[in-house]
Amino acid sequence: MLKILHTADWHLGHRFHGLSRQYEHDAFLSWLLVQIEQTQADVVIIAGDIFDSANPPASAQSVFYDFLVKARKCSETLDIVIIGGNHDSASRLDAPSQLLQSLGIRMIGGLTFLSNGSVDWSRLLIPLTDKKGMIKAICGAMPFIRNADLAQVKADKEDDLNDTLIQGVSERYQQLFEQMQFYKTELQLDDSIGQILTGHCYMVGTELSELSERRILGGNQHALPADIFNEKIDYVALGHLHKAQKVSSTPQETCIRYSGSPIPLSFTERNYKHQICAISLTTNSILEGEDKKEKNCVNVQKIIIPRAVEIKCVPERGYIKLTELEAQLTACFVDKEHFKSDAPEKIDHQMTYPLLEIKIELEKPEPDLRQQIELMLDDLAVRLLKISTYYPGKGEALADKKQQIRLEELHPEDVFQKCYQRNFEHKAPDKMMGLFHQLLESVEESE
Repeated sequence: MLKILHTADWHLGHRFHGLSRQYEHDAFLSWLLVQIEQTQADVVIIAGDIFDSANPPASAQSVFYDFLVKARKCSETLDIVIIGGNHDSASRLDAPSQLLQSLGIRMIGGLTFLSNGSVDWSRLLIPLTDKKGMIKAICGAMPFIRNADLAQVKADKEDDLNDTLIQGVSERYQQLFEQMQFYKTELQLDDSIGQILTGHCYMVGTELSELSERRILGGNQHALPADIFNEKIDYVALGHLHKAQKVSSTPQETCIRYSGSPIPLSFTERNYKHQICAISLTTNSILEGEDKKEKNCVNVQKIIIPRAVEIKCVPERGYIKLTELEAQLTACFVDKEHFKSDAPEKIDHQMTYPLLEIKIELEKPEPDLRQQIELMLDDLAVRLLKISTYYPGKGEALADKKQQIRLEELHPEDVFQKCYQRNFEHKAPDKMMGLFHQLLESVEESE
């Protein structure tokens, strides 16, 4: 049996409406170390977006490498496989990869190419071993695939570009699968050896949070089909989507899963059941006529991650009138003197106060709205991060009324859409949004 823990989308260094998430990340990583010990894990897979940006702060990098050291101390035989995501800098992750490999940690920031132009597949082929050092599976550690990583194929028509991109990704995965078979033969491994893939992508039949995730694949708007993965693969450990979920459109027996992010990265994710996936890979003997064959069985257990900090929205649905707000806040939150925290004594307990979004229905603009609300919250154990407003007269949000809105509340896509609609009175077409996402991706990578 091989025991694997699958996690992804840590987004270390993330700031939530200007607020650092380091306390929550520290709590998660401490909890994860406990899970490694309790589950007797043989392997930990981190499927991309380790950092929130291509140029993460030094504090986020320190947290990450400190975790790796502690994880290896939990188990000297632990295999750790890390791939880069669309938020990560491939070169930044690849820089220490040789040093980390000597410690039993394989970090694949991005695809690299040999002098003949072919992919260096050897970096992506990782034997996974149990506590006794026996190889139980081969991992094809595919990182986030960028446009530059695809074979240059010209589409016959402009409308065929998206299909060409999907075909390019499919070919890369097919090539990786073939290399895994060669690698198994080279190591003289039989068919009982499990086969694991990783990926960081957006798949057909999945649910995403529009406010904190992007459809990614060369900037286009299309999802990848599940059949890009060979049916002989036992488990595909995916990253990118923040909601833990199984890819529902899987036609074959392959188990394809997103582990999801460990903490909510937007208010829309507050009700997600954040988790890690604990995978048990076992080999069973089956009879097919007179022949006895080995078949790998995959069992997935969801381990829910405890919330270090609650994220709340008042009201939970819809909008509330300003005159009713104070009573609602008093009913939802305790005062500071009665707030109980599980944080260590050395931690400022204010860091564990719930994070709050308030959604207000207004008849007219209120210039001192924030001051009024902060006065209501003065004695309550809660931190106000966002105020959303709605005017029932025309169904327009505060931003549409040209009221002041904080810059950190806007995603670049929101700004682009608003500018486009101001000039043309309708949303930007999908093709243009695809080009925008591609441009945004290249800017983030250059940072």
